[in-house]
Amino acid sequence: MYHCRPNVARPVVHPTKYCENHSFSKTIVPHIHPQHVTNVNHHKYEHVHYYPTSYSKYDPVTHHHSHCGKPCDHKGYW
Repeated sequence: MYHCRPNVARPVVHPTKYCENHSFSKTIVPHIHPQHVTNVNHHKYEHVHYYPTSYSKYDPVTHHHSHCGKPCDHKGYW
């Protein structure tokens, strides 16, 4: 038997892939928020305004005078 060596190409080298493994820990930090409550009691005064109305009547009258021609001149007759 005759064994031939196979042709082997040069290797293709890819850029390095970086992987990360993450681990987590937990720390509790207490935050204290003091509170004070003040109860405020409000009282409202509601002012109601009334407007009684009275009525009156006004009937204006106008006059217009038209002169057709000239009046006589009475000079010398008196």
